[in-house]
Amino acid sequence: MRPGDRRLAKRLEAGLLRFSRNERSLTGIRASAKRGVLLEQLVESVRRVKFIAVLRTRDLSERRTDPDDELFDPLRAAILHQRRGDIEEAFWLVLLSVHFGRNARGGWRYAREVYGRLGDGNRWDWARTSADPQAFRAWLNAHLVNLKREGTPGGFGNHRKYQSLDAYSPTGTGAAVESYVNWVGPPRTHQELMTQALQRAGGNGRKAFDDLYRSMHTVASFGRMARFDYLTMLGKLHLAPIRPGSAYLQGSSGPLQGARLLFGRKVSGLELDRWLIQLDKELKVGMQVLEDALCNWQKSPNKFKPFRG
Repeated sequence: MRPGDRRLAKRLEAGLLRFSRNERSLTGIRASAKRGVLLEQLVESVRRVKFIAVLRTRDLSERRTDPDDELFDPLRAAILHQRRGDIEEAFWLVLLSVHFGRNARGGWRYAREVYGRLGDGNRWDWARTSADPQAFRAWLNAHLVNLKREGTPGGFGNHRKYQSLDAYSPTGTGAAVESYVNWVGPPRTHQELMTQALQRAGGNGRKAFDDLYRSMHTVASFGRMARFDYLTMLGKLHLAPIRPGSAYLQGSSGPLQGARLLFGRKVSGLELDRWLIQLDKELKVGMQVLEDALCNWQKSPNKFKPFRG
């Protein structure tokens, strides 16, 4: 660990032990080896979350916005569009980044080739897609074979590995895109959607996050993890002043198992969510960090292994 990471780990360990002693027993980290691995996962998760903040301060190449370029990156492209005031396109690029994910071998190929329409000179940008999602589905159906071609690394990211490119199945990419457009509800803009959620929440960013998270169940194939990833990324990019107030364990797999391992209790996700909120008052790392770290920790609680989403 770097010196700063070691200081953070020391602070977090003190907080975990204090919480376990004074608030609620954390039986899963009584063994120093397991505690050490969880601390490493927490530190790694903090760094992942902070990386987006760092990225927002960097000089970024305009090549990142060009889907005809191998350097295309939807998250960096979102930052560049945000900087020049094209906020609606920034939201859309975040959606594409979460829907397709970054494949371990193929990188952003699916997002790049769909967004760039396989290099035909046009774009499935927000303006075009939201105006005619049926045309998007027809294009996707006509180009499925090319998009899924053998011999070229591709595929969805790890968090989306069971997702389909299919244009017309109820849970495929076509349905995801059209239902997302319906969720935003043009001519309403993304910004108006966020503003309305904040108004309903009385300006509370956590309550607005919850409002949006629950309403987003209408987006096809966007289950608990995709909604959480999308909305937390909006917050990290400062596209909306929202943040999760809980880990949303209900309906999860890895994070739920991690929380049960930590507390040594097989109780409901709702109860564990309440306990994690209490724990974060001590650790002060945020619910996304806890959710991510616990998910990765439960995969290998005795030996640290880095995991990427």
